[in-house]
Amino acid sequence: MPVTELQTPRLCLHAIDTAEGERIVGRRAGAGDAWAEDFPFDGDVIGVTAFLTATAAHGDQRPFGHYRITRTADGKAIGGIGFKGQPDDGCVGVGYGLAPSARGHGYAAEALVALLNVAADHGLSRVVADTTGDNVASQRTLERAGFRQIGTNGDLYLYEVLLDAPSRPAQTR
Repeated sequence: MPVTELQTPRLCLHAIDTAEGERIVGRRAGAGDAWAEDFPFDGDVIGVTAFLTATAAHGDQRPFGHYRITRTADGKAIGGIGFKGQPDDGCVGVGYGLAPSARGHGYAAEALVALLNVAADHGLSRVVADTTGDNVASQRTLERAGFRQIGTNGDLYLYEVLLDAPSRPAQTR
């Protein structure tokens, strides 16, 4: 059964479906959606648009799809995180972003660790990510989640984490 929700100490990561993705891209909350005032931001729209494109072309992406990040303290959506496509040769890419009001609290690193657990639980050996050279906050987030810089590609800093024995800070249900 595909993973639909991940719990961390302070967050709930919910695998979005097409309908929710379309609401996020359209920036129109539906009945039952609880969004932080500055959610979704441009990065959410970009990530969810890629998810919708992949879903239209290949079907359900779970567990390697896109997750809405919800802060459990107030039940508000504060960002998104997801895999950049399906795994290839034991490796998958990830991307993430938080609404400006949620930045600086360690939420992105916490959510990244939950995705690393999903990747490890599905037998993957490597997860990669990239960020721009001027995005020091994202670089630190990746490092806190266990990634290490492996090079550059123009202005992009390339990161990876090798998965050999999964840690279990997040639980799936």
